[in-house]
Amino acid sequence: MTAPEIVKSSEASPRVTWREAMAVYLQPRVLIVLFLGFSSGLPLALSGSTLLVWMRESGVDLGTIGLFALVGTPYTLKFLWAPLIDALHVPLLSKLLGRRRGWLVFAQLLLIAAILLLALTDPAKSPFYVALGALLVASASATQDTVVDAFRVESLPESEQAAGMASYVAAYRVGMLISTAGALFLVSGFEATGFAKSSAWMWGYAAMAGMVLTGMIAALAATEPEQSRRAEEATSGDSAMTRVTTAAVGAFTEFLTRKDVWAVLAFVVLFKFTDSFSGTMTAPFVIDLGFTRNDYAAIVKGVGLAATLVGGFAGGFLARAWSLEACLWVGGILQAVSNLSFAWLAFVGLNQWALALAITVENFTSAIGTVIFVAYLSSLCQSPLHTATQYALLAALSAVGRTYLSAGAGYVAQATGWPLFFALSVLVAVPSLILLAWLQRRGHFETLRKAE
Repeated sequence: MTAPEIVKSSEASPRVTWREAMAVYLQPRVLIVLFLGFSSGLPLALSGSTLLVWMRESGVDLGTIGLFALVGTPYTLKFLWAPLIDALHVPLLSKLLGRRRGWLVFAQLLLIAAILLLALTDPAKSPFYVALGALLVASASATQDTVVDAFRVESLPESEQAAGMASYVAAYRVGMLISTAGALFLVSGFEATGFAKSSAWMWGYAAMAGMVLTGMIAALAATEPEQSRRAEEATSGDSAMTRVTTAAVGAFTEFLTRKDVWAVLAFVVLFKFTDSFSGTMTAPFVIDLGFTRNDYAAIVKGVGLAATLVGGFAGGFLARAWSLEACLWVGGILQAVSNLSFAWLAFVGLNQWALALAITVENFTSAIGTVIFVAYLSSLCQSPLHTATQYALLAALSAVGRTYLSAGAGYVAQATGWPLFFALSVLVAVPSLILLAWLQRRGHFETLRKAE
């Protein structure tokens, strides 16, 4: 694919002014999606980077820390229980709140309980129970993500999809920042008041469990999507088993009959791999450079938060103003090249300004790439009868890179050293860009536009 081809494809979309792009963010449906995005982003770091800092401080070795990426397995398997979310009702909650909102509140209650259980573990004494607690958090989080994704796709009209995706991703990243920097600040604050380290971490995680209530309030304030209501009416006379079978089989067979489906699935797996491969080891890298927990937390919470918000809204503007394939090119290249900022930081060493710059670049480019990727995944889901199942399958595939392909990142870092490790993180983006060029030449994106 040449540069002129990319520009030409982007010119097919109508131009959008900044004022038009920003006004839609104040729509009630978009605001609901924003708060649900925060709730979805919150738990990922609690079983990921924040937990890794806790483990590193407790003396756990880098190899074991890298293997803890495997606790993200539920994110790759959530499509297995997504048909239940599409087809079945939660007792009482579904009757009171509706098909999607009932599942939302149920998943959020499970998530709060799982985070509290993880808070009671101790990495220094019982790594097995830490892994089990993290697995429960990831399972509840994956269930919540499945419902939120279906709710978002079904509730937002076409005119609000770009703003909804940008708001969701920006809030998702804010949730992650709160559960990293915010949690680390809380732990330090508890230690400063005299708490033992284990107790400080426990209460820090308990506070994060309380943050999930933000998403629950949003779910209660929302209205059931009209598409979900119509799908519910269409299957109201079917048995539970029939509805589950329809959701499961229909979702897979409809998707697998599409043109170039295996290339599409491979692209979904690989597009964010460059981000996840480097991101798995970012927190241990910063600690190994000599930065304190509070240094890392302050920069992530301040500079990182601002970069995430700007990047999220920039991604939303691009998604409305340019074609999907042009946006994917921009996002894919930016998120890959951003890893060089950490390679540079490895040479600079203990310098807070250098860390701030690296965190800014990573958060800004990652937010752009994620917004555009969410737009792509949403465009692949075309039936309200199995929105949750199809999106869960795609999101689960996208988590393969973070969970399995990145599991050996710690060993790679040990073998190569930090500068070369982050340079290699750039190169792992090449296969996804080759697939993007191939799919564009095959007319994949024109087919998606015709289906809208």
